Amino acid sequence: MAAGGDDESGRPGRTMLDIVREIGHIGGFAEAFRKDCTDLARRVQLLSHLLEEVQDFKGRSFSSSSAGAAFSSSSSAFVCLADLRRALEAAKNVLTLARSAREPVQDSVGKKIVFQFQFVTWQLEKVLRGIPYDYFDISDEVREQVELVCAQLRRATERKGSLNSKLLSDISYLLSQRQGVDPQVLCRVRENLQTGDTGSSDNDFRQIVDTIAEVYGQSGQTMENRRSLLDQLTQCSLSDSCKTDETDSRSDNIPNTTTEAEAKKPDVLMIPDDFRCPISLELMRDPVIVSTGQTYERSFIQRWIDCGNKTCPKTQQKLENLTLTPNYVLRSLIRQWCETNKIEQPSGLSGSRTRSGNGLNQEMSEERAIIDCLVRKLSSRSIDDQRNAASEIRLLAKRSTDNRILIAEAGAIPLLVKLLSTDDLRTQENAVTALLNLSIYENNKGLIMLAGAVPPIVDVLKRGSMEARENAAATLFCLSVIDENKITIGASGAIKALVELLERGSLRGKKDAATALFNLCIYQGNKTRAVRAGILDPLMHMLTDTSGSMVDEALTILSVLASHQEGKIAIAKGNAIPVLIDLLRSGLPRNKENAASILLALCKKDTGNLACIGRLGAIVPLMEIARSGTERAKRKASALLEHLAKMKQM
Repeated sequence: MAAGGDDESGRPGRTMLDIVREIGHIGGFAEAFRKDCTDLARRVQLLSHLLEEVQDFKGRSFSSSSAGAAFSSSSSAFVCLADLRRALEAAKNVLTLARSAREPVQDSVGKKIVFQFQFVTWQLEKVLRGIPYDYFDISDEVREQVELVCAQLRRATERKGSLNSKLLSDISYLLSQRQGVDPQVLCRVRENLQTGDTGSSDNDFRQIVDTIAEVYGQSGQTMENRRSLLDQLTQCSLSDSCKTDETDSRSDNIPNTTTEAEAKKPDVLMIPDDFRCPISLELMRDPVIVSTGQTYERSFIQRWIDCGNKTCPKTQQKLENLTLTPNYVLRSLIRQWCETNKIEQPSGLSGSRTRSGNGLNQEMSEERAIIDCLVRKLSSRSIDDQRNAASEIRLLAKRSTDNRILIAEAGAIPLLVKLLSTDDLRTQENAVTALLNLSIYENNKGLIMLAGAVPPIVDVLKRGSMEARENAAATLFCLSVIDENKITIGASGAIKALVELLERGSLRGKKDAATALFNLCIYQGNKTRAVRAGILDPLMHMLTDTSGSMVDEALTILSVLASHQEGKIAIAKGNAIPVLIDLLRSGLPRNKENAASILLALCKKDTGNLACIGRLGAIVPLMEIARSGTERAKRKASALLEHLAKMKQM
């Protein structure tokens, strides 16, 4: 996960901190909204410390790691950041609109801005409540500050009147969908509008949707979804009207737009509701069951999950796991229904592939046949067959998500796990690398864990060839993206083996081990394990190595350990403070930044470490950094200097 590069919106270099600073410069609000605008801007600016600590956390990950990229895209924690970014952008849009309002403010404009303030306040408070503080290693002081902001936002929402938060949540959800609209949510929105305080007319609904879409920003996707949502609500309204008018005299007022040609058309075959995907509303090709028991088309629910969503689209329940189980019974029923009604059967996993005359997807069938053959060879008595099959599966798993799905469905994972214990080193390398490639697909992580893969992967990490050990470390990193897996992996003895690779591995092996250790040590219990496994020794070697090839990695791990009491003690005893002060003097700007951050963490509630820093001459380089360092470095250095000044006054 790169520290720099594109931000969450894809705009190079523009961070959430930049948005907060831009909000701070917005002024000249219309008199009618001045207090609301000032309060909202002030509360948003209080989030700057949270965003700085999140940015620090992101900066501690490793841009060179391919596994890090997978982590960035799949972690639910980073989905929270994307939601926070949208909420901040929305706040900026509302403040900009309030600034541009002309005096005196018209009633229609005033109502719109008031509603937008309500929505943004509700949205921002909802997003902040979901921030995983422990994951991002947020300090207690900042956490308390954010909780205070949440309380202020909640009171502001209550003062403005009761909002139908469920209605707002449903409309926001519908606007965010890229494919199809959930009919149940749409009907629920309609019912809310008819029975709630927001009114019952289509004009009210259109105003709400337009307002929320405008707050989110006029992106092409939002505009397209808004048009689709309004069209579907209009169709829903007409349908309701027609049902009512069938029983009263107003039916004569409904215009008859059916042409003679349309009247002669045969009845359209209705697809049973159970055969439609709740997301796309289309006939399902590859129905799969999620943990809530609902069935979806695989490609649509997978896209939903890949976007970071962890709830069932239909029931809104939290998904206990992300496993997608093929619904073979429903697939068979759909196939029978298609045959009975003489219509083209839906294609297999890939909708872009066409079917042959017998209704089977020839290309997909060939791929399945190849994979099935390879999987059978994994359990062959021939070592050559096992080695070659593992090698082929390793390559296939590297190529595409479809292959990762098919390989897992063919039952390859338990067999690959079994091959981790083989005496043939080449087969072992292929097996562990195949598991690494398969683990990139989110659902396969759970299957790999269920197959009991962690102990044999740790064994490979201890005794395998260097390539196998490197890929075993990368696999553990990939699996530990899921938080509960951090606990399981940490308790398996993996940390000690990773520390040994960090100390004696190849350069690539050390980097893979460092990446895995960093991710595992986000969990508090694993920090103790890492310290007791002797992680400080290799970290100190990395810091003092004249090549400087792994200084960044060493500092990022130290910054995680420094937030834990046992880690602080080990860092101080490991004689790291003089080395960190040297980095303050002569390190790269990034290294100075991290060194100052670690030293500050070591000194919190520890006068002994603080006195040591003062004796070793840290004041001069800290003053220089406070004047000319990066923004983060300035902040950390200034805080350290304040602590040193207070100590002198005591």
